[in-house]
Amino acid sequence: MLKNKIVLEYLNGFIENEENIVIIECLLKNMGSDEEIAEKTEIKLNTVRKILYKLYDSGLTTYKRSKDPETQWYTYFWKFDMNNVYSNLNEKYEMYVNRLEKLLKFEEDNIFFVCENGHLRVDYNRANDLEFICPDCANKIVFKDNNERISDITKEIKKYKRIHVKVNKLFSK
Repeated sequence: MLKNKIVLEYLNGFIENEENIVIIECLLKNMGSDEEIAEKTEIKLNTVRKILYKLYDSGLTTYKRSKDPETQWYTYFWKFDMNNVYSNLNEKYEMYVNRLEKLLKFEEDNIFFVCENGHLRVDYNRANDLEFICPDCANKIVFKDNNERISDITKEIKKYKRIHVKVNKLFSK
């Protein structure tokens, strides 16, 4: 699962150092406590804890706490929650597609005008309000064809839909 590029890219967003992916691998092997993980990986205990709490804050790990009756110290046993990885990735790509589809509709339903000096890009209503004059440089605002932009957004939608399908296939196994 961690060899998958999509999952790795997602998890790297939570970990400052790629080497620390070994912490997640330990969790997937049910390695247990933060002390055990630090010992196994030879990463400083404070660093291991920092990463575990960051993953916890993101909903990717859970823990159980147990108290040693002799020392009265707590030990935390950690578990990685791969289901939340799926949920988060699924939600992420659905959100990307939804945003892009709204943007596509906006682009398809409007015509746009730009400042000749590149100061702004506005739809017809806003250009009309500005009397087709750029408020920054006082040059004309002229029509700009948005077919290339529509094509780019359509490609992005297809790309994210393909990734979304890959995520669903990956986690349906």
